[in-house]
Amino acid sequence: MPHAREWVGVVALASLLWEGGDAKAGAAAVQCGDTLTQHTKLTRDLSCPGTEAPALRVVGEGVVLDLGGHTVRRTGPEMGDSQGIVVEANGTVRNGTIRGFRWGYVLDSGANNVRLHELSLVGNGTAIYHRGGYARFLITNSVLRGNSTGMSSEFDAATGEFNIHSSLFTGNGRVMFVDAHDVDVLGSTFNSNENVIECFNGNIRIRSSILAMNTAVGSLAFDPAGGFDFCSELRFEDTMIANNTALAPPEAPVWGPFRFVMRNSWVVNNGSGLHAGSRTVYLEGNTFWDNAGGLTLADLPEFVPYPLTGLVRGNRFLRNAGDGLRVLEPSTPTLVGNTAVNNVGWGIHAPTAFDAGGNVARGNGAGNCEGVTCSAF
Repeated sequence: MPHAREWVGVVALASLLWEGGDAKAGAAAVQCGDTLTQHTKLTRDLSCPGTEAPALRVVGEGVVLDLGGHTVRRTGPEMGDSQGIVVEANGTVRNGTIRGFRWGYVLDSGANNVRLHELSLVGNGTAIYHRGGYARFLITNSVLRGNSTGMSSEFDAATGEFNIHSSLFTGNGRVMFVDAHDVDVLGSTFNSNENVIECFNGNIRIRSSILAMNTAVGSLAFDPAGGFDFCSELRFEDTMIANNTALAPPEAPVWGPFRFVMRNSWVVNNGSGLHAGSRTVYLEGNTFWDNAGGLTLADLPEFVPYPLTGLVRGNRFLRNAGDGLRVLEPSTPTLVGNTAVNNVGWGIHAPTAFDAGGNVARGNGAGNCEGVTCSAF
């Protein structure tokens, strides 16, 4: 049996070595200000002073920092330029809370592929901050609550991708400040935030998600002087947008992406209608129901006019306190198979649109259709 005893000894030694690697010196030795180069698991909360030095810095390639269900928090009355967890190499931070820092999770230059899993980022100035370089973020099963800004990046220094799955954003000021990033959201919820989207230069796709009870859904200003203040594409798919105070804030009342896509989504009981200026649209299978206004489409206010084109097909405009669908001149989208019923204003008012047939309108207060032919059923 000597070989069996040797094997048992090897297994025991390997187990001991792994435990040591997974939890730095048993994890009890982790202190505020530490630089981590190996897998680490916390066994207690860390309360760190609000200084410019990070509470923890991760520099080891592929390191997993497991917070072990614990909290890394800032102490002291002033947020200052405090930093929570600064990551400088590819890896994962998971399973815990980052609370109260000027920047909660910071991705610095040197890393290009990171994951945040089952994290709560609470009461930070900016919860997730991309400081520089190109990087892909995967954010899964996480909660961002009560932050001034949920996600942001250094202007003109950081580019990349944010992939957000099965996460909750609630009680934040501004959830996403998008500048030179592609954002893909799947199966997530945004509620009771001041503003969900502020897009200056990037692409946003939101799928199978809920945006409800926010003060505003999005600020997507377009800079007619030709600057950087525009979104390349805004896309909603299979998403519920409901019970928000407004779809756009009063200081930027028109969404202005170059391309606007909405498919199979519900826009219900919002305190404003949706006014979108764009170069191209693709709007199919959506329901606008019981909002303070319906959908208005218009050109972007560009120096050289570029009439809006695209397809508006199979949408329903029901009981909105205004027009169901209004297309402003000289926009020329193609309208086919839309239904407008019991809106306070016009059902469909689109004098310059292309009429591809099949549109239905009845019971609208100002009139059923202008610019396209509609049947009652």
